[in-house]
Amino acid sequence: MTATFNLKRFLKPGVFSFALMPFFLIGWKVATNNLGPDPAKALALETGSWALRFLLLTLAMTPMSQVFGRVEFVKVRRMVGLFAFFYASVHFLVWLVFLLELRFEALGEELLERPFITLGFVAYLILSLLAVTSPRAMVLKLGRRWKYIHRSVYLAATIALLHLIWIVRSNFGEALVYGLLLAMLLLFRLWPILRRKLLS
Repeated sequence: MTATFNLKRFLKPGVFSFALMPFFLIGWKVATNNLGPDPAKALALETGSWALRFLLLTLAMTPMSQVFGRVEFVKVRRMVGLFAFFYASVHFLVWLVFLLELRFEALGEELLERPFITLGFVAYLILSLLAVTSPRAMVLKLGRRWKYIHRSVYLAATIALLHLIWIVRSNFGEALVYGLLLAMLLLFRLWPILRRKLLS
C-alpha cells in the first residue's frame, strides 16, 4: 500500500521532470554553441523531433496501459500530450524567430509556397486545438464531441511525420523509425474494428 501511495505521489512530478530534460539539454547546446554550422536549422530540427517523439509517446500510453495492465500510463497521458504541444510551440517559435526572422508579412507567403511549412503549421493547429480542449472541464462540456476531436491526434502525428520527412529529405533513418512506430500504433487502434469486420 505504501509503495502504491509513493508511486502515485511521485508519478506526475517524475514524468514532468523527465519530459523537461530534452528542453534543458537543448538549452545547454545553445549555451555552449554546440549546434553545428547551422544553429538555427539544427535547433528547429531538434525541437520538432522532440515534439514528434512526445506525440508518439502520447499515442503509446493507452496501448502500454493495456499490454502491461498499468493504469499509470493513462494517468500521465494528458501531461505527455501537453509536452508534445510544448515542444511543438518551441519549434514554431524557433522557426518564427530564427528562420523567418519575425517577418510576419512573409508568413502567408511561406505557408503558400512551401508545402512542408504548410504541413507543419496544420499539425500545430491541430495540437493547439487538442491542448485547449484537454482540461477536464472541456471534456465535460464537449461530451461525445471530445472523443472525435481528440482522435485527430493521429492525423496530427501523420502530418508531423510527413513534415519531418520533407525536411530531412536524404536522411530517412530516424523518420522511418517514427513511421513504423506510428503504423504500429494506428494498427493497435484499428485492430478491434478490423477484427470485428473480419469475423462478421
